[in-house]
Amino acid sequence: MTVAALVDTNVLVYRFDPRFPLKQERATELLRQGMVDRSIVLPYQSLVEFVAATTRPIAGKSSLLTEEEAHREVDEMAAQFQVVYPTEITLRTALRGAALYKMSWFDALIWAYADEHGLDPLWTEDFQDGRYYGRVKVQNPFRMAVHEPAAGLPVKTAS
Repeated sequence: MTVAALVDTNVLVYRFDPRFPLKQERATELLRQGMVDRSIVLPYQSLVEFVAATTRPIAGKSSLLTEEEAHREVDEMAAQFQVVYPTEITLRTALRGAALYKMSWFDALIWAYADEHGLDPLWTEDFQDGRYYGRVKVQNPFRMAVHEPAAGLPVKTAS
């Protein structure tokens, strides 16, 4: 039996961010595979944050998606993946995690979904890769693409 993994907002956003093509490719691959084998669970919070992140202008330019596109994508993700919603236990677990692990509130809430539902790993680039937070192991799906420059920026080379 495969245990499902939880996906953080950054994975959802990178799927639509052409500035980082390696991360975009990896996010697409991870989500596609998770849809096929039902190994990915999305927290409600990530869907809400996805709309905010993808519809906000980037550096004075246009956003990654229009509001209409972002809403359509969330509707499709909700149909394609299991979505977990916050409960009182989620809230209390997040409070404990924020204090114990010195996490931001939003990171603690994402972790709490994974902890409460026994989801492992937690796919995100926002935590320490490979670390266990309680029973939840964090894995950065982009660890091989972390040094990728944003499109249009010069690549530093060793002299």
